[in-house]
Amino acid sequence: MKTSQLLYLLGSLLLSAATTANPLPRTMAVPGGVVSIELNAGRETAPAVYYGKRRLLVVREGQGWRALVGLPLSTTPGEKTIRLHKPGGDARISFTVQSKTYASQHITLKDKNKVTPDKQTLNRIFGERKEINAALDSWRDEVPATLDLVLPVEGRVSGPYGRRRYFNGHARKPHSGLDIAAPLGTPVLAAQTGTVINTGDYFFNGKAIFLDHGQGWLTVYFHLDRIDVKPGQQVAQGETIGAVGMTGRATGPHLHWGVSLNRAMVDPKLFLSSPLE
Repeated sequence: MKTSQLLYLLGSLLLSAATTANPLPRTMAVPGGVVSIELNAGRETAPAVYYGKRRLLVVREGQGWRALVGLPLSTTPGEKTIRLHKPGGDARISFTVQSKTYASQHITLKDKNKVTPDKQTLNRIFGERKEINAALDSWRDEVPATLDLVLPVEGRVSGPYGRRRYFNGHARKPHSGLDIAAPLGTPVLAAQTGTVINTGDYFFNGKAIFLDHGQGWLTVYFHLDRIDVKPGQQVAQGETIGAVGMTGRATGPHLHWGVSLNRAMVDPKLFLSSPLE
């Protein structure tokens, strides 16, 4: 075999290994799901792709690129479009979102202010919402090293993603994350390598950590008893960042774990390499 052929073969194998080493999340074209779209954009640098006004996470796949679209729970079924920015004019790629029905849950809280907040509490909530939105709007051009997430805490799933919730008979927003029940003080691990972009203690979410993994992909950790990291800190996948608590609107010790992709809170289970029972 000629040297040039050998180099080409080795290069192909390395490229293939790099591609398979960064597996894509499981795709579900439903509200709360993730859609993976092949771009066929043969260029050296990643193209800019948008879903509405939100820029999408784009990863290398072979000689081309692939965009990942996070679908909010509020997404209506039907045909949707992403926009691929090109110097000579944008290209549009369509995909179809199917309907999905999530289960319901009725919760009774003794603290009625956690259901229907008074004026003073509402002012606090509105101020906190701006801070939380600013964190979730974060964008860094850095591409995540891998799209695999590890479970941040071992425990029982006490609140599945997407469940429609009723507090004291009042309908509230569907559950946008995964609740994992565990003993108070259980270490909480970073699901992926990233940068701490915000921490806080909020009325509904309790003590919280926001990790930025690059290109609009974030993970959030709520109701913590303890926060062990600071904004700006770099953390590695599997590193302890806090401890399970029951701060904020919580009826027992657990971790609320969420995944945000292009500002859509999607089902965290789609990013786990091992299916969660």
